[in-house]
Amino acid sequence: MKILIVGSGGQLGLDCTIVLAEHHEVAGVDVPQIDIGDGASIARVLAETEPELIINCAAYTAVDGCETNQETAYRINGEGPRLLAEAAVERGCRLIHISTDYVFDGMRPVPQPYLEHDPVNPLSVYGKSKLMGEQGVAETAPDSLILRTAWLYSAHGANFLKTMLRLALSDPKRNFTIVDDQYGSLTWSHTLARQIERILDTDLTGIVHTTSQGYSTWYEAACYFLGQMEVPHAFVPCTTRDYPTPAHRPANSILQNAVLEKANCSVFEHWQDDVDRIVAAHGSELIRQAKALL
Repeated sequence: MKILIVGSGGQLGLDCTIVLAEHHEVAGVDVPQIDIGDGASIARVLAETEPELIINCAAYTAVDGCETNQETAYRINGEGPRLLAEAAVERGCRLIHISTDYVFDGMRPVPQPYLEHDPVNPLSVYGKSKLMGEQGVAETAPDSLILRTAWLYSAHGANFLKTMLRLALSDPKRNFTIVDDQYGSLTWSHTLARQIERILDTDLTGIVHTTSQGYSTWYEAACYFLGQMEVPHAFVPCTTRDYPTPAHRPANSILQNAVLEKANCSVFEHWQDDVDRIVAAHGSELIRQAKALL
């Protein structure tokens, strides 16, 4: 299958390229090669690559930045996916669009998860712009797939775990405060890429949740990761109120992969299992990268 990955330079885009290139013909584009907020730019890239499937990993993911750069957020996260969907329909190819847990308000009691059919109520500009993208895709290309994920990390690029590693290495005895009242499921983008590959063999459409099993707080996740890395640290838990940010972050980002479970095609395991795997496969490289930034 000829697959076009939009946003191929990001965490998920890179892992999708690695995983899918084993059995498919994969092309990847990112800025400045494509501007998903511009229909003409999309049309040019599709004419050049002639894909049978488009995977949209592109997004403006600076959650706090979205609050001050709202025009950019809505253009890339909201309007862009609709334009991609229009182009996909015109060319007769399938679209898989990546969305987020931020479409929910996170007020559901922990550990009750959010399912695909639950009402949405985003409270941040990031969440609102991503919901706009979901709606544009669903209305324009009903046969498309919208994959909601959360708490992504990988061996590539910047992410929460790599930030925690850098902080711990910078001063193992310093009491860095980490939020301990927001809950979610750390999800390795490599496993999500494998899940996307598995989905290609199905006829699933619509909204599908795609996160690791189990859940933790940010503090618990950081401590587990650094423990597996055998890196000393002196992190201390704090509340969201103690660590205010411009954008509202959901207190409960636990998603249940109900559609995948019903279709018996989930490849996800417990989040700790994937942390163990990335440490085993990339631990020394993660240390090297972190030290290079100090």
